[in-house]
Amino acid sequence: MSNAVIINNAVKKYGDFIALKGVSLNIKEGEFFTLLGPSGCGKTTLLRMIAGFNSIEGGEFYFGDKLINAVPAHKRDIGMVFQNYAIFPHLTVEENVAYGLKARHVPKAEIAPRVAEALELVQIAHLAKRKPNELSGGQQQRVALARAFVIEPSVLLMDEPLSNLDAKLRVQMRTVIKKLQRKLGITTIYVTHDQEEALAISDRIAVMKDGVIMQCGTPTEIYAKPQNPFVAGFIGVSNFLDCEVSGGGVVNIKDELKVTVPVQSDYTGPAKLSARPEQLFFAKEGMPGTVQFSTFLGDFIEYEVQLNDGQNLIVNEYTKDTTERHEAGEKVFLNFDPTRISVYRADTEEVITC
Repeated sequence: MSNAVIINNAVKKYGDFIALKGVSLNIKEGEFFTLLGPSGCGKTTLLRMIAGFNSIEGGEFYFGDKLINAVPAHKRDIGMVFQNYAIFPHLTVEENVAYGLKARHVPKAEIAPRVAEALELVQIAHLAKRKPNELSGGQQQRVALARAFVIEPSVLLMDEPLSNLDAKLRVQMRTVIKKLQRKLGITTIYVTHDQEEALAISDRIAVMKDGVIMQCGTPTEIYAKPQNPFVAGFIGVSNFLDCEVSGGGVVNIKDELKVTVPVQSDYTGPAKLSARPEQLFFAKEGMPGTVQFSTFLGDFIEYEVQLNDGQNLIVNEYTKDTTERHEAGEKVFLNFDPTRISVYRADTEEVITC
């Protein structure tokens, strides 16, 4: 049976360096939860604390209502999938998958059917008798997946499991992982630095930086309503513009465009606006600029437009919406839907838009 995972004020130190600075999370039973962030942000450190591989300098970790701080790793009822697969080279596929069941002293009569079912689920039943050196990277990762969930853990942990695969295979395997997780309903905590991967497979995402959670939410919330400039810049692509905010959410951008945005706090002063490339569009009036070049990418055209002050913005125009193509050197105006962009205070970087 799956467990919720509750973390209260987790702290991890390496000497004088604080790797985790009071992280708290409430991961729901059966949820696919992703820890996302750049290298060194603390995501793998947190995963290893959940697994029992790292010591805990502060905070409380619960599986359901059970405090696990002092529970050794081998008694935490977890499945683990590593970046380097960590499958035994001297064992066959089916022997690798059976290993965890034997270690848990599952009756011998149960092992073979459970292994066969696991191999069917990851679609490698026909490879049961092969050794790892006879498998591709994607097939080895499927073995690692089958070995992790065949023991029916209450929590499944994955540490950058797809980073060693090529781009096309990563896309295929993330689909396999998500379908498998939904079918089995195991609470899954997944670590990655790949933003697209996180958006594609997660129920919720915690974006981390320097041992702190910058934002936690669904992929849609994280992408559409980033709560600070770091999240806006780390997830996908964002254009940032300096601006001034006056009463009632009136935003003045470079004295060239004024718009009124919905605000949650009545802030007045310097601010920073973020707009994604698909949120900007060509208009009859707005911020004046010059097209620098365009890139045709199939379903959309990506433009680089230089504003009068020299700042370059990226604008995506979808080919289904237009038959016109803007050429380098063309003078244009840029505008946006004020309900879709985000505005942050310049001093605290706190979001002020709804």
